[in-house]
Amino acid sequence: MESHDAQTPPQKRRRKAPTSTSSYVFRPLLEDVAIAPEGHTSEVYITCIELWEGNLYVGTSAAEILHYVAIPPDPNDTTSNPSYIFASRLQPTFNRSANNSPPPGVQQLLVLPKVAKACILCNGTLTFYSLPELSPAFSNLVVAGCSWIGGANLNTPDEQVEEGETVMICKSRIGLVRIGDEARKIRDIEYPGCLAIARRDHFACVADAQAYALLDVDNQQKISLFPISSLDENTAGGQIEDISSRHETSRPSSGTGDSRGHGRSTSLGTFVSGLGRRSPQSRSQERSGRNTPEPGLRAASPLRPPARQRSGSVTGTTSRRPSVSDKPLPPPPDHTLLQQNIQIPATPTSTKLTPHICSPTANEFLLTTGTSPDEPGVGIFVNLDGDVVRGTLQFDRYPTSVIVDASDRDSRLSYTSSQQSHEGYILATTYLRREDGDREVVEIQHWDVDGENGTEHLDIPFPFEEDSFEEVQTVSGHARLRTILSQYSAPFSDVGERLCLARLRLDQDRSPHDMIDESERRRNKEEQAFSRRLGMQSSRIVLWSGSSIWWLMKNPLILRLDGALDTAIRENSNQDHRDIDRGEILRIVTSIQNYEADTETEFLSLKYIRQKAGLALFADTLERESSYGVTSTESQITEDLLVESGTDPRVLLSVVPLLSQEVVEGPKGVWIHAGLMRIVELYSRERLNRPAAEKHQVLLPYNDRANMIKRYLVAWRQRKGFGSIADETEVFQSVDAALLHLLLYQDNQHSRKSGIPSAARAELYSLVDNGVDCFERAVALLERYRRLYVLSRLYQNRKMAGKVLDTWRRIIEGAEDVGNELRDGENEVRKYLAKIRDGSLIREYGSWLARRNAKLGVQVFVDDNSRVRFVPEEIVQMLKEQAPDAVKVYLEHLVFGKKKTQYADRLLAYYLDSVLHVLDTSKEARSILAQSYGSYRALQPPKPTYRQFIIDNAVPVSWWQDRLRLLELLGGSHGADFSYDLGIMLSRIEPFEQDLVPESIILDGRQGRHQQALRLLTHGLGDYHTAINYCLMGGASIFHPISGSLTPNASSTKEDRATLFGYLLTEFLQIEDVSNRLERTSELLERFGSWYDITQVLKMIPESWSVELISGFLVGAFRRLVHDKHEAMVVKALSGAENLQVAATFVEKCRVAGARVDEIQ
Repeated sequence: MESHDAQTPPQKRRRKAPTSTSSYVFRPLLEDVAIAPEGHTSEVYITCIELWEGNLYVGTSAAEILHYVAIPPDPNDTTSNPSYIFASRLQPTFNRSANNSPPPGVQQLLVLPKVAKACILCNGTLTFYSLPELSPAFSNLVVAGCSWIGGANLNTPDEQVEEGETVMICKSRIGLVRIGDEARKIRDIEYPGCLAIARRDHFACVADAQAYALLDVDNQQKISLFPISSLDENTAGGQIEDISSRHETSRPSSGTGDSRGHGRSTSLGTFVSGLGRRSPQSRSQERSGRNTPEPGLRAASPLRPPARQRSGSVTGTTSRRPSVSDKPLPPPPDHTLLQQNIQIPATPTSTKLTPHICSPTANEFLLTTGTSPDEPGVGIFVNLDGDVVRGTLQFDRYPTSVIVDASDRDSRLSYTSSQQSHEGYILATTYLRREDGDREVVEIQHWDVDGENGTEHLDIPFPFEEDSFEEVQTVSGHARLRTILSQYSAPFSDVGERLCLARLRLDQDRSPHDMIDESERRRNKEEQAFSRRLGMQSSRIVLWSGSSIWWLMKNPLILRLDGALDTAIRENSNQDHRDIDRGEILRIVTSIQNYEADTETEFLSLKYIRQKAGLALFADTLERESSYGVTSTESQITEDLLVESGTDPRVLLSVVPLLSQEVVEGPKGVWIHAGLMRIVELYSRERLNRPAAEKHQVLLPYNDRANMIKRYLVAWRQRKGFGSIADETEVFQSVDAALLHLLLYQDNQHSRKSGIPSAARAELYSLVDNGVDCFERAVALLERYRRLYVLSRLYQNRKMAGKVLDTWRRIIEGAEDVGNELRDGENEVRKYLAKIRDGSLIREYGSWLARRNAKLGVQVFVDDNSRVRFVPEEIVQMLKEQAPDAVKVYLEHLVFGKKKTQYADRLLAYYLDSVLHVLDTSKEARSILAQSYGSYRALQPPKPTYRQFIIDNAVPVSWWQDRLRLLELLGGSHGADFSYDLGIMLSRIEPFEQDLVPESIILDGRQGRHQQALRLLTHGLGDYHTAINYCLMGGASIFHPISGSLTPNASSTKEDRATLFGYLLTEFLQIEDVSNRLERTSELLERFGSWYDITQVLKMIPESWSVELISGFLVGAFRRLVHDKHEAMVVKALSGAENLQVAATFVEKCRVAGARVDEIQ
């Protein structure tokens, strides 16, 4: 070997590829490998590759092994990749071919890491080397005539590491060899011309140039499966062979042989022959599991006989064959024999197909079959029993290499069926017909997904010219895939660049650099450090083509979906406009609906995709002139997506013209995924460029867009209190402000057009009643829309009683309230004052209300349900100063409502002041009183009392009501506890005694001038009924409550009342109207004759009156006299009887006591 450091390929700068939606992407491993030796003129290409512990081994068609050593990248730079330096060039030993066909070069490179050995098959010659420097092993052991080396157990091997690794060397027969400190043959298996092997424990799937077979390497049995070319009808499947000896025991497909073999022969032959003669059909039919062969194909394989037959041979021999562990190891092979030049089977012609065997699971093999290299190929799965399982795979062309990537986690993702559980990918290199010719591609498909969408084609990258973006259009035709030993992990910086958070600049007038402070710089560094943790992917798959080698890595979920979204969101570069494929975006969203993230990167990726899709759909909905083209289902999905994605609502509000001003950034600002910045800034730029007249046209009242935004904001409000929401204060301030603004806008527009309250009004009330976080902004909005009543409800929620009352006062005093929602405002003020505890506010607004409405104002201070109690003296004094007209009302409540007679004197003074002031200043008032006296006297009996008369005929003026209350108080209707200064009253009323007759009567009665009082009642008023009551009550009062019993003066006696009746008779006899005099006198004597002495009455009755006029009185008087006489007689008789009874009792007691004799000294 010789070192060629100078041949280390230079590093090239590569352009940044656009975001790929493919499941896999390429990452360069080594480019422009110097594979052509000096002086070599023919085409040289890479044939095989292996990477182990930083050692890269590259086999070429020039029969050389190039050894590169990896130089680790800078540990501080997580984005850099390891570099490779050239270490050595090895030319393995091989025998020259006698024919003129070009040799294949290095055919296989098998590295056995557990024993640190490498097996290299070069031009049909197998050599062994020690790792890592590839020094010859086993004393330069060479095995000529080999067609294949491999067959390492893909399952966990049973052998211990120190025993070596078992491989299968294919020559004229398959040799099972254990490689360790030495190469030891275990046994030979009769299967000549083997070209491919895959082994699972004791079962190996093998292929020669014509067909596939399944071997039981322990029991030395083989079952033929099907030909590689479905046109090859000479190869019959289903034949069972005992390969422990050179003779073959065949089980024909017809006859009396084993039924299981019969069934397999029939089904396999039919199945494979059908593949060769079919026409291309839809992939979904060919991939379906329902297209598996008939049940006969799934019969139990004779390769796994029942327990009672497994130890015997297939010919029925009962002798027990020793197991592998019982057999002694064979002696070391004869080197001379091993080095014999055995003729290698002829290389298949161009019509022959290369067999491919993979093992996706521990119990299955994937085999390929077809008709020709230019026709479609078919992948068939068989299990360890040789039964065809699953559905079939179809390749656009017969593949040149096939591998299995079973380490897939996110293969569940499918645009068509997100519910299925996918296990892994099948990757194959093949050709794809295109308009510009055939292109070598990697065909990618899930092995259990139906439909066309399960297949992807990934173009194999072309090399690029230095500092140029032009591709070099050279197709090598030698692209191959391989799964290597070492795993490569590399970060996808695009993942972190999309998922890291960046500050969204909502202030377009300021430069971003001018607004960056120290905290933001620190935050940016933290996000950059965080982003480096994301996007790490691992792979063991390499692809080589020409002189370059690439890693084939799983494309991160976010890059695939983001690329699909970018395709669906097509931006017009000439205008700020997008042509959005809503259906495609919805399919992307639906595909991840049931996807459960296992890692932090996946969780953030799904969140990012939902946010981007939701934002695009939302902005597109806003941009449409109407809701045409957006179905209700799409609208609902958009709404749900906005809520579930957790997008900062300030981001969405920033693109809504009407609501963008409600966004509250706060000191920290709005941070979103950096990948969303472009689309947000684009829509925000459109909003700013929109003409002012069109900005509010985006949201029309009660259209679908406005209602969608409203429901979205309501849903966000329900998240209040969730600890997982960043910048919670600013977020909910923005949400509440936007929702309030939207509801005000809707209600205002609707009410302006229809004149009736809108449905948004109830939502508006509910919002402010439950409280908003944006209090100051809410006040400004409500003032701007002149919604003072709603503003008062907002203040009520905040317990700001002073602001509530001040707002109501503004409305009541005439300030504009657009909604006109405050009904009976003064009464609302009264009720609200009864609920608060602030005495100063109650005094202030209670007195204000009393000035406007004395009755309501007074109720504020006298309400029994009020939470604050006031001393009456304090209220009286306050009302005197601030609401004088309410003092009387308050005193009336105290006196008449609360029966607090100690305030009656003040009230009486208020009434008297009011009445006297009117009489002194108004002749009309005096005339009204005189007219009332005349009208009452003119009434013919029976007539109501004068009190009832003036109540029924009240004049609608305040002083008249005051006079009624004055009469009630003067008349003593509030009991004996009520008293007033009689002298003061007399002195004030005396100038108006002709006008205030009832008042003079009451004062005369209070002075004991009963005869004068009765004279005024009889002749001044003509109120005979009240005069009689005056006598009955002993001169107590002439005015009493309308209802209730009359209570006589407690200090008057019967003789006093009789005297009053005598005064009344005298006055009645002096009535000017003779008829009225006779009628009133006779009625008085007849009804109340018991109060009169007949002798006194007869003296007072004029001589001219006939006896008939007073007959009633006389009859009554005589009846009383007779009654008195009879009563006296009865009393006398009763007294006599009582006297006799007492005498008899005395006599009886004396008899009982007997006589007693006292001696006289």
